Amino acid sequence: MIEDKSLFEIINILEDKIPNLDAGEIFEFELENLDYKALVDLAQINYCKFISPKILDDKIIVRFQKLNIDVSFHKENDDKEKYGTDSIFGQINKINQPAFLHYYLQALKNVDINKRIRVLNLGVNSGDEFEIIKQYSKSFENLELTGLDYCPSAIKTAKEKFKDDKNISLLEADINNLDSFNLGTFDLIISIGTLQSVNSNFKLLFQDIVQKYLKKDGAMILGFPNCRWIDGEMIYGAQPKNYNFPEMTVLYNDAQFCKKYLQQKKFRVTLTGKEYIFLTATSIRKD
Repeated sequence: MIEDKSLFEIINILEDKIPNLDAGEIFEFELENLDYKALVDLAQINYCKFISPKILDDKIIVRFQKLNIDVSFHKENDDKEKYGTDSIFGQINKINQPAFLHYYLQALKNVDINKRIRVLNLGVNSGDEFEIIKQYSKSFENLELTGLDYCPSAIKTAKEKFKDDKNISLLEADINNLDSFNLGTFDLIISIGTLQSVNSNFKLLFQDIVQKYLKKDGAMILGFPNCRWIDGEMIYGAQPKNYNFPEMTVLYNDAQFCKKYLQQKKFRVTLTGKEYIFLTATSIRKD
């Protein structure tokens, strides 16, 4: 029992106890003074899932379940199926994550999706972002949506999901070879966590996409993951290779580079979000 402890003491107790648990094991404790938001944060910080408390003899028993830190797509090999339908990543449903959905909907509102026609999604995977647009847009039937992904099984899943939507085209393609497709230019380009993960120079790739495929009066939504997916849970904090703790320098550097570049091209740019940082850019050109 750790009731009547200060937050400082609780953090020390959890940091001492949780690492010694096996994956799936539950740590129970009685606590009265912290709210649910604090408990969710404490669970996440300690790589646990906050599961429903128990009521026992008029006492509330808090329960943290240890996550399996080895169950993460971040540790899988970098092949075409790392993000495939049967992969760990393929089991993730961003639509059911409020921390993703809220800010993505906000981005769609900011770019005025109802006034866009041609939309390109780089790294469409199984189509979560298009599924949200389909539900949100008031003029979905007027949109021309094109989605590209490197992963064969993900594209296959997306094609099955949108088989009745004649205004959606899905291509298995390497983002580094976009010039081999006759794509044209777009009113809106979306890329969630993809440009930074391809095996190329992120900044040069980003500039090339803006110059060749984004209309001068177009808009852009970029998603920079500030989280890791561990054992099905979205854990806050980007963690680059060779780090064993969250470190956001690369994320901030990439997001700020994109913001400054688009501002130079006469776009209004905002950065919002938490677990996913959303860059939203809309043209302010007068010509």
